[in-house]
Amino acid sequence: MAETSELNATRRETGGKGAARAIRREGRVPAVIYGDKKDPEAISLDFVDVLKALNTGSFLSTVYKINVEGSGQSRVIPRDIQVDPIKDFPMHVDFQRIAKDATLVVEISVQFIGEEESPGMKRGGVLNIVRHEIEVSAPADAIPDSIEADISELEIGDTLHGSALKLPKGVELTITDRDFTVASIAGQVAEEPDHEDVVEGEVPTVGDSEGEGEGEGDE
Repeated sequence: MAETSELNATRRETGGKGAARAIRREGRVPAVIYGDKKDPEAISLDFVDVLKALNTGSFLSTVYKINVEGSGQSRVIPRDIQVDPIKDFPMHVDFQRIAKDATLVVEISVQFIGEEESPGMKRGGVLNIVRHEIEVSAPADAIPDSIEADISELEIGDTLHGSALKLPKGVELTITDRDFTVASIAGQVAEEPDHEDVVEGEVPTVGDSEGEGEGEGDE
């Protein structure tokens, strides 16, 4: 289960794009907290703190306690983050307040296990991953860090479906209308022969023989 992390924030006045740019120049990231039948709250976060959180790879599935200077603490989960299209830096974050005993829809990364035991992999098969993340419904206090996908019994040509995943208690798949594919074991593609190589015993084409054009009647 993912642990609740903490972030420190300060309140900010909403003032359009100009105010947001000024905040970024100060080394902070504009953000907003909304939901739980309360008014939205404009805040800013330290740029380095946000960057560290993003680098964990599970930012959008982590519950945070945001300590807002002068406003107390809010329990939230990130719902959207805007990044600079060129520098890939965080530009703005939307946080949703989490009500008590809430259930959240989040995307969790898939961790594949059993590759060394898989008979298909032993025979030279290739793991074809269809879904690196899976959307689930989970209690806010029990969001898993990852979901294990066991391929230890898969042969070449076998497929692992969502129904084969072992989910923690209280965690459910949001896709229920079909048994979707998570991964499969594919055979290696045979290499095409190099047609430029001369095959042994190949008959040379016209023009390959020495002395072509020298025949009877030449003087």
